Amino acid sequence: MSTLTTLARGTASRIESGTPAHRDRAIDGLRALALLAVPTGHWLLGGFTLSADGAIHNASPLGAFAGLAPVSWILQMLGIFFLVGGYASILSYRRRKGSTGAWLKGRLARLGRPVLGVTAVWAALLPLLHFGVGVPVDTLRTASTLVIQPLWFVGVYTVVTALTPYCVRVAGRLGVWAAAPLLGSVAVVDFLRYGPYADAVPSWLSLLAYQLGVSWGEGRVTRRHAWALLLGGAALFAALLVFFGYPASMVGVPGEARTNSHPPSLLVLALAAAQSGAAILLRDRLGRFLRRPALWAPVVIVNLSAMTVLCWHQTAMLAAAVPASYLGEVPGLVGAPDSVGWILARLAWMPVFAGLLVLIGRYARGFESPWAKTGPARRLAAGFAVFALGLA
Repeated sequence: MSTLTTLARGTASRIESGTPAHRDRAIDGLRALALLAVPTGHWLLGGFTLSADGAIHNASPLGAFAGLAPVSWILQMLGIFFLVGGYASILSYRRRKGSTGAWLKGRLARLGRPVLGVTAVWAALLPLLHFGVGVPVDTLRTASTLVIQPLWFVGVYTVVTALTPYCVRVAGRLGVWAAAPLLGSVAVVDFLRYGPYADAVPSWLSLLAYQLGVSWGEGRVTRRHAWALLLGGAALFAALLVFFGYPASMVGVPGEARTNSHPPSLLVLALAAAQSGAAILLRDRLGRFLRRPALWAPVVIVNLSAMTVLCWHQTAMLAAAVPASYLGEVPGLVGAPDSVGWILARLAWMPVFAGLLVLIGRYARGFESPWAKTGPARRLAAGFAVFALGLA
């Protein structure tokens, strides 16, 4: 038996022995699956083109390969993330020892510190990369946008977490039907979003999935409800695609006028409903599956590094792409993502991105620990956000 195998088995054994008997392994497994879908989707469906001045710009293989759209259906697991988030939050809320305010403060601090960390680091890197190394401004803006793009999730998650006490009250009164009024708001959004108020209308998809998760955690979602979510969501999804002309891709495609993601459309909601129904139905089976220490250990490791993965996975891809841009076009990394060769090359780059993320994560995980002072980080983060959003 190799040393590596022995080490892996020892780690799995220690994690297994340290797992409380009451731990809901299925919920952790679903969260890990939804979390890993984020970097996988961004790495697989995001590419770069190289301009004449050597700067990199965002591109996507979906522009040339519309047939890849079903891949985005699998990797778009936003609904699952908020579903299990609501479920886990209600369990944590019920176990709290202090006040509701203290519980919220602790939850929100755990979300905010890693975001402050990644944005502060990038704010400090920008002048160094530009003036010290000569990285083009357009490359830095592309990189900044990619880094800040996934972080909108944290802002939304912060808001819905703050609403947990209210979600609990509504779930106690209405059960699974607590999410129904929110469904109507998403439909209204879709009706208005391509009109004169498109940029001003918010979407409540995230709160809807979170509310459903709270109701699930309160035991108010039955298998009959789950089947209704699965079948109803799948039927709505098919109808919107076939009869109402919704874009097939779950993510935005550069150059396309219409998108499902900003804000999340009714098609995203339909997919989330179907996924949520399937997750609820498969929960017990998944829990039994994860009783195996070798399968449970990776789930624990991913969950412990959740915010690090979310905040730094784009940095890992950029750590390979920005240096490569000085070599010209590199298949699967820098160059138009418009050929089968690019897709195959990108698949070969995926383990490299994962390795870079692991390396970065060894140091970045420190941002998830409590900080004594956050003032300088907040100022740096604000400056980075202004630059990334194009307001500088």
